[in-house]
Amino acid sequence: MGKENKTSVTEFILVGFSDHPDLQLLISVTVFLIFLISVLGNFMFLMLVYTDPHLQKPMYFFLSNLSFLDIDNSSVTLSTLLRSLMTGETLISISVCITQIYFFITLTDAEFFLLAVMAYDRYVAICNPLRYVLIMNRRVCVLLASASWVVGFMAALLPTVFISQFSLCRGNVINHFFCDIAALMKLSCNDMHSLEIVIFTEGVFLAFFPFGLTLTSYVYIISSILKIRSAKGRHKAFSTCSSHLTVVILFYGTIMCVYMRPTSMYSPNQDKLFSLLYTALIPMLNPVIYSMRNKEVRKALTKLLSIKK
Repeated sequence: MGKENKTSVTEFILVGFSDHPDLQLLISVTVFLIFLISVLGNFMFLMLVYTDPHLQKPMYFFLSNLSFLDIDNSSVTLSTLLRSLMTGETLISISVCITQIYFFITLTDAEFFLLAVMAYDRYVAICNPLRYVLIMNRRVCVLLASASWVVGFMAALLPTVFISQFSLCRGNVINHFFCDIAALMKLSCNDMHSLEIVIFTEGVFLAFFPFGLTLTSYVYIISSILKIRSAKGRHKAFSTCSSHLTVVILFYGTIMCVYMRPTSMYSPNQDKLFSLLYTALIPMLNPVIYSMRNKEVRKALTKLLSIKK
């Protein structure tokens, strides 16, 4: 039966938010606006970093990588939702679904490590400022950013291969707005033990390990800030990492709400809501957070707007 279903199913149906037909127009407009603002905001941030000489620093180099990640993540996950909301088309082929899973895992894992790298950058800047330029040179920055991307691409291979080989015996309806691996696993009649071990092992290494590095960096950062005697100095030091800390809390908070809850608390509607937060809302907020709380970015933006005028 498993083989028969596996060969017969060529497409999936994404439920999305079709169970709320009365809110369909509101959801459509909201998601489209969030996606548009997210892409434009992150694209403008990329343009600022690569055109303004005052932003040619390690911190902004990593931020530009984060903006690129956010654009890709929003595009990968929200493309199917926007198509469904705008055209009513809910079908997605197996090949596109597996590809979407692969890139979603890749981008999420890359962001885990990139946030840890950014925390390390702030640690060096605050705890070892005299050697900051020497330690965080161009070569090191490129290597750290590249390593984050490579880890993401490599780590996504194994779970994607596992899920692509599953037999499907519980229909082809995915109760989500994109091909989420947890939602797809519910349609399989295979033993999930091997995949669960892979997901748990990679979760420890790819989520908890960089999270631990981020926490360790901030323990040293806060310790160093508290040793600064002047209130102005403490405020200036904390302001350089407060934006990153805000992004870390938002990103890890929403991820934990979706993937680290007990099974008894599982709710498809809640999963879709939290998934919408970290695939749409957080990528939109990231450039706003970094722009509003950073004088150099605000200055560069004002300069760019005045030139255009």
